[in-house]
Amino acid sequence: MAERAALVIALLGAESTGKTALAPLLADAIADLAGVRTAWVPEHLRAWCDERGRTPRADEQAAIAATQAAAIEHAARAHEVVVCDTTPLATAVYSRLLFGDDALVAQAVAWQRRCAVTLLTALDLPWVADGHQRDGPHVREPVDDALRQLLAAHRLPWALVSGHGAARLDSALDAVAPLLRGAVAPRDGLFTRLASRNADVSARAWRCERCDDPECERRLRAGR
Repeated sequence: MAERAALVIALLGAESTGKTALAPLLADAIADLAGVRTAWVPEHLRAWCDERGRTPRADEQAAIAATQAAAIEHAARAHEVVVCDTTPLATAVYSRLLFGDDALVAQAVAWQRRCAVTLLTALDLPWVADGHQRDGPHVREPVDDALRQLLAAHRLPWALVSGHGAARLDSALDAVAPLLRGAVAPRDGLFTRLASRNADVSARAWRCERCDDPECERRLRAGR
């Protein structure tokens, strides 16, 4: 019998939305609650920028996307669940926004279908400078909008992750728990937790007729 492919969970989002902090926490929580071999894959671009002391040129984007994908697939060969801090889709979005180049989009979308779900980190955390990688708070909404548009246009499964501190991890766990039920044979801990969470009506996400509109979402979350 062929071995079951690893469940890949993607974390995508604009800069300074907590992906790097959330990825290892989510991987550790899944391993603990579900009892499965879990790994997290860091963002290759971060190491690339640190090593070279600059951001990449347009002609270097494809190699960065390919290296990120290869690292995720390498982890997937040895684990049942892989949490990845970004995917080639993020590189494609930045190539589009920074260089007006859509050449990476088709391949990135095709690769993103490898992921069981994409967790999109909300813009509810303050922007914080972080060396060469971050351009400024003004780029967050365009990146967030571009990611949402691609995910929606290509019918890629995704869920919004929001909240501060432990609430952000809870939001991510709520999104991935149903996937784990069908993909692995986990312990009871994760599903007991999910059942308790769902029983609390006050903890459920709000709904509106424009829930896929980021501007609508931001206005509601800001209490306007």
